[in-house]
Amino acid sequence: MTDFIIQSVGMLEVNCMLVPVGKTLYIIDPGGDAAKIIKLAKSQDCSETIILLTHAHVDHIGAVGAVATTLKAKAVYLHRNDHELYSSPANCLRPWFPPAKNLPPPTHFVENEDFSVIETPGHTQGCVCLYFKQFPALFVGDTIFAGSVGRTDLPGGNQEHLHSECSGSRGDDVTQFSRKGKIRVRKCEPRGRARVSAHPQSVPHRHT
Repeated sequence: MTDFIIQSVGMLEVNCMLVPVGKTLYIIDPGGDAAKIIKLAKSQDCSETIILLTHAHVDHIGAVGAVATTLKAKAVYLHRNDHELYSSPANCLRPWFPPAKNLPPPTHFVENEDFSVIETPGHTQGCVCLYFKQFPALFVGDTIFAGSVGRTDLPGGNQEHLHSECSGSRGDDVTQFSRKGKIRVRKCEPRGRARVSAHPQSVPHRHT
């Protein structure tokens, strides 16, 4: 299995994932500590960088501006339903998390052979999971945790939507990496709705 990096960033220790596939480095949820992320990214033998966001809450986008500028990111992908939240000055948790600065314009997801997008609205309107088949790994941000699901009392949240997305499981095993830690889930059809259940599971990866 190709190695990828999990780096805890920011006050809330959000997991930022650095996933190299060929010559492309995917950086998932750079929520803070831009210098750490940039240093790790430069250690990879990749010629282009793409930023992927599971959703637009401020603790997941805080370092997007600095990372995208320094690494000359090719694109910042975010579901269109979270574009308004992404750029909103109200997207903050003062005094701990002011609005993110110098954010480049986001683009709605364009899937390729490296990853697929699974729409999982509920934590936010545009929340998604990102499935990389080569590992296989499912990066879910704040959609689900070990034995639980993400909060729905923050901007864009909808408890009914989130629970309907996470109500069942089927298919082959895939390991899911959330904002903290990792859990075993059941793989769904990559282009469909995520229907998963969480169980603790440890797998090899690189965690800094």
